[in-house]
Amino acid sequence: MSPAAQVVMDDTRVWLERAVIGLNLCPFAKSVHVKGQIHYAVSLAQTSQALLEDLESELKDLVAHDPSVRDTTLLIAPDCLADFLDFNDFVALADDALVDLELDGVLQIAGLHPDYQFAGTRADDITNFTNRSPYPTLHLLREDSIDRAVDAFPQAETIYKRNMDTMEKLGPTGWVALGVGRSTGCPVHQSASDAPVAAPVVKAAP
Repeated sequence: MSPAAQVVMDDTRVWLERAVIGLNLCPFAKSVHVKGQIHYAVSLAQTSQALLEDLESELKDLVAHDPSVRDTTLLIAPDCLADFLDFNDFVALADDALVDLELDGVLQIAGLHPDYQFAGTRADDITNFTNRSPYPTLHLLREDSIDRAVDAFPQAETIYKRNMDTMEKLGPTGWVALGVGRSTGCPVHQSASDAPVAAPVVKAAP
């Protein structure tokens, strides 16, 4: 694994521990994190097509593993889809890939992005930070795991509102204090190639 790819994974783990789990933005994340059931993969793709190929590979890998070993995957793309609107369009393509692989109803894909913006909000609205990750990230989830988590948390529909309240109380200064941004020297590629090609996915166990 390249040092830069390791930094991307480390940044993502810090964000998960301090923001997602630390602020309890997702009450289901701590369990799979503690059990080591989150798989991290860094895509070195520089084009949407290359990232789509990496995504399809990770989707197949996830369903091939027992959930007790790999329950969910974070596919991180540090050098692709820096523009949130482009990323948002890609998430629609990702959902199409689920259908093509006949995995719709088995897996779900959620998008996280450094510039994530909910409809009807300003770009600097603190509530957007509930879905802001250090790098463009695709979260691959099992439908069965989602159903079990919701059953264990009967008021799951209140999570969104609670998260908005949490971020309002934290404020921009509080978010900065968490130290969950990307490290200096990332993304993996410092400049885009004139003719980018597909690149391998760098994986971390499990």
